[in-house]
Amino acid sequence: VQLQASGGGLVQAGDSLMLSCAASGRTSSSYGMGWFRRTPGKGREFVAAISGGGSETNYADSVKGRFTISRDNAKKTVYLQMNSLKPEDTAVYYCAFRTVGVVAATASERYDYWGQGTLVTVSS
Repeated sequence: VQLQASGGGLVQAGDSLMLSCAASGRTSSSYGMGWFRRTPGKGREFVAAISGGGSETNYADSVKGRFTISRDNAKKTVYLQMNSLKPEDTAVYYCAFRTVGVVAATASERYDYWGQGTLVTVSS
């Protein structure tokens, strides 16, 4: 199973970006998916997660109201729409898929496959 993340880039504060992450290989799209990010100062932190059916979502407090996670099970793809970006959102963003469990898990250890990361840089 491979996860390919895309959509990162350099933007200004207040701008928007959409990240995408598509899975290939033998994996089911029925399980929970999530996004995490890593910065040098904070390490890896949870950003957003979505349940297998898409009805449940969880967000970190720092992104709630600005970011939206969604999924397309037919395409085995998870998205992260990021609006009103702030300089503190600068990080490498990683998508993650679960192979067991459908809930929108917030703990990184609940995820089994990880994408390669895509860099988001927000200038002030």
